[in-house]
This record gives sequence, structure tokens and C-alpha cells, in this order.
Amino acid sequence: MKDYMEIYKEWLSNPYFDDAVKAELKAIEGNENEIKERFYMDLEFGTAGLRGIIGAGINRMNIYVVRRATQGLANYIIKQGGAGKGVAIAYDSRRMSPEFADEAARTLAANGIKAYKFESLRPTPELSFAVRELGCIAGINVTASHNPPEYNGYKVYWEDGAQFTPPHDKGVTEEVLAIEDLSTVKTMSAEDAMAAGLYEVIGAEIDDKYIAHVKAQVANQDAIDKMQDSIKIVYTPLHGTGNIPVRRALKEIGFEHVYVVPQQELPDGEFPTVSYPNPEAAEAFALGLELAKEKDADLVLATDPDADRLGVYVKDSKSGQYIPLTGNMSGSLLCEYVLSQKKEKGLIPEDGQVIKSIVTTNLVDAVAAAYNVELVEVLTGFKYIGQQILKAEETGKGKYLFGLEESYGCLIGTYARDKDAVSASVALCEAAAYYKTKNMTLWDAMVAMYEKYGYYKDAVKSIGLSGIEGLAKIQSIMETFRNDPPAQVGDYKVLSARDYKLDTIKDMVTGEVKPTGLPSSNVLYYDMNDAAWLCVRPSGTEPKIKFYYGIKGTSLEDADAKSEALGAAVMEIVNKLL
Repeated sequence: MKDYMEIYKEWLSNPYFDDAVKAELKAIEGNENEIKERFYMDLEFGTAGLRGIIGAGINRMNIYVVRRATQGLANYIIKQGGAGKGVAIAYDSRRMSPEFADEAARTLAANGIKAYKFESLRPTPELSFAVRELGCIAGINVTASHNPPEYNGYKVYWEDGAQFTPPHDKGVTEEVLAIEDLSTVKTMSAEDAMAAGLYEVIGAEIDDKYIAHVKAQVANQDAIDKMQDSIKIVYTPLHGTGNIPVRRALKEIGFEHVYVVPQQELPDGEFPTVSYPNPEAAEAFALGLELAKEKDADLVLATDPDADRLGVYVKDSKSGQYIPLTGNMSGSLLCEYVLSQKKEKGLIPEDGQVIKSIVTTNLVDAVAAAYNVELVEVLTGFKYIGQQILKAEETGKGKYLFGLEESYGCLIGTYARDKDAVSASVALCEAAAYYKTKNMTLWDAMVAMYEKYGYYKDAVKSIGLSGIEGLAKIQSIMETFRNDPPAQVGDYKVLSARDYKLDTIKDMVTGEVKPTGLPSSNVLYYDMNDAAWLCVRPSGTEPKIKFYYGIKGTSLEDADAKSEALGAAVMEIVNKLL
């Protein structure tokens, strides 16, 4: 392996790299740290593809790194015999997204694989839909989701429309890593690729079919028809891809009073109104809440830049306040709504399934049990929910009804295989209309769920530990929990310890051990008495270790107090390990 200075000099001298890149690199001449940062390692091509800071260098997002990733994907597709099927490509509003999408299309074409590239920015779920609609072998989505503006990313999807899972993620990664000389990557001009029939620009036709599927998930059009004139909705796309599809879908099903936050309406890769465009963050809603108070809106929606995740605030008519719903809350509310509507129409099959990630609220388990449907748990990552949908289709066992993750993502229907904030926006507005027919707000509906199932409250604490030392500390914390699991956390006794890396579930009382039945992953999970739980895992996208936990209370106040106490107990254990 060459050292970083050698690779830096090669980029400066090799005619393959363009003048703008060389000028950028020339400007950091003599800055040893900056050169090292950019060239000491390849930008990691992991299970979700690439994500990194935009700039010149092998540890940055640029056209050369994107070409290399695409060449690796092309090599794998060819070995799989899938070159004749083509690849769908979408991109978001970030800096360099259109350029990266075009580069990927041209590298695929140069390898004899047809690229279907969207004409302009589109949401992640539409890319997932397009892969299956067009019969493609794979999909590429150029996005860094809710990361700060200096980032971009490159996600790979497989032919089922979900982000790739084993063995394909490993296979593509190996092919990418095998390319050591970036100048050997194939490319061709867009004109030549189009002339050869290997580069097709797509748009309106796929949009129409995708929106039709989103609208087809509507369970109670009557409620919308009755209440559409009295529901007011404030929406922000946070400068991303959701603006056109969310507004279109809401309008076509009948919602007339949709107010878009003007300062955040248009696509802008600088995300000028927020420090980072994350619908989980309160600051993302500051402008939306201002508009909501002015318009007396029933709910405020925010989609992240690639429109796969949805944040929401709902109005409590008693206090007049807007209350934020976490991903666990809005997901549970939608799960209850979808299942209740299906039950009313006799549409819940005997083998119905609700699928959630292991760190998602246990409130969903209670909802699934109440409607007599199977609750399937998967590892964190919506691709594993997509994998379960595919498994059910292939085996004929299990009918997918709803899937969700705590991180503000859910999917109704199987037309896509990734989280869909366009569909979730439509469903929440539909639910608001339905509950309004019963003189209830969405907050009233949430409280009614708590009264019915118990006051579940879930939270997460993250510890950022960057750099080489940070990674070592994360591993050390994981190993301590793994080798010496806690017998008690705060007021709760640990009943069983799940280790997804070792595929074991150990009963802490009897010592009995059985398998988890899920793929290997560096995740630890502790079931405790009174429906409490704790899960420990390193983040898959950031240098962090995460501690998820949940409790069940008897009232909102009791749940808040119990959650706070458990969070403090978790941090007491963690602080001793830092």
C-alpha cells in the first residue's frame, strides 16, 4: 500500500485527474494534516455504500471515488449475469448530486449496463420503487440523507428494491476494493452512451406510477372527503426532494389547505435555514411551527432531504400547544390506524405481519398482539424489513401489513422496499381526518393508544467518540457489556441478555441459552422486568455508540419519570467505562 503522500503526488501529476481537482490539492500543499486526512485511507465502502465529505482525495466524495464505486458495482453485476437488466439512478438536492449521478450512469454505460437516471431530484422511496418497476438488477441513490451540507453519499439497492444485504453487499464491496488504480475505471460521454441506448433519462412516467401506489394505500377516502376542508397542514421539505411529491399526493387525495414553509420550500444543498436538515431535531421545525400558529394548523410535517423519514408535531386542542411525536410515537400511531382500518373492512389476513427493528418501541408489539398479527423483529436498517417482505413473497408465508423503525421511518404497502415519508405524510393527514370525524386530534388518538396499551416511552442516548482512539473505546465498551452483562440497571432487573454477534439469548435466571435467529451484528440487548429494555450498539453511519432504552408507565407523568430514571442509570454505568 502506498503512503498518503505518494497518492497525493500521484493525483497532482496524473493526467487522468482534472485541473479543478489539482488546483484544490495544490492549495493544501505543505498542509500535512489535511493531505493525510484526504489520502490516508479509501473512503469506506460499507454496507450502505459511501458517505463522506465532498472534496478531492481517496477519503472524500468526488467523481473519481463515485466512478470507482460504480465500476465495482458493474463488475459484480456482470459476474451475476445481470448486465441486461439495467440500473436505476436517483439523486437529492445536495451539492454535486446531479454530477455524481451522471458519472455513475456513464460508468455503467461504459460497461455495457443500461442506466435509467431521473431527470431531476427524486425521493429515496421512488428510487426503490423504480428499481422494481423497471425490472433493474440494482439501483443507485446519491444522497447523504440528513448529514450536514459538506457531505454526500452513494447508496446501492438490489433488484428487490431494498438496500443491498448479504451476500450482495459483501460481493460489491469486494469488487470495489479490488480496484486500486482509479484511472483504470471505464467511462464514456453521455452523448455516446445515449446514442448506444445505454443511458435513458426517466421522470414523469415513473412519478405517475409511484404516486398512484402512494394513493392506493389510502384506507379511508370517505374520512378525507368529509374533513378535507377543515384540516390544515403545514409542511416543510427542508430544502430537499419531498416538496413536489408530498404536495402532489396530498392534493390528489383531496387536502386543500396545505401550507409549505416558504423559506424551506426550494431545493438547496446548503440547507441555509438549519444547522443540519434532520426532522428529528427541534430546530428543523422552528419555521414550520411559526407558520402553524399563524394558520392554526392541525399538524406540522417535515421530511428529510431524501424524503424517506418524516417528523411531525400535532396540535393538542386542549392546551393549544404543538407536541412533537418521536418516530416511535408516529410509527405506532400509524400502525394502529392502518390495522384498525383493515380490521374494520375484514382485510387482516391470518398470516398478517408487522415488522420492526429491535430498537423500536414495544408499543408496536402490543398493537400487533391486539390485532392478532405476527410481530417480526429485524436488525436495525430498513433493508432488513425489505428482506422480510421479499422472504414472504418468495415463500408464500406471511403478509406484510406495516413496517417501521424508531428513526422516523415506516412503509405502508410493498410497492417500495425502503422507508417512505411521502406515503407516511399522506397517511398521517388521512389519520388526522379520520380522528377528526370522531372529534379527536392526533394527540387525542395518541393518548387513547396509551390508555389502551400502556404508557410506553422510549429514548436513546448517543456518545460521540471519533478518531482511532474513539473507535477503540467504542469496542472496549461493547466488550465490557458483552463479557460482563449488567444484572440490574437502575430499578430494573435484567431477565435475559441477547448478543446478536454471538447469536445467543441467555436467560439470566436459569442460564439457558438459545439462538437469536437473526444475522450476526455487533448489538447487545437486555430484556428487563416491567417491560423495560436496553440496547447497546455502535452507530452504522457516525462515530458514536448508542444506548436505546424503553419503559412502560401508568400515565404520561409516570412514563416521563421512569424514562428519565432509567436514562440516568444507563449513563451512570457508561460514565464508569469512559
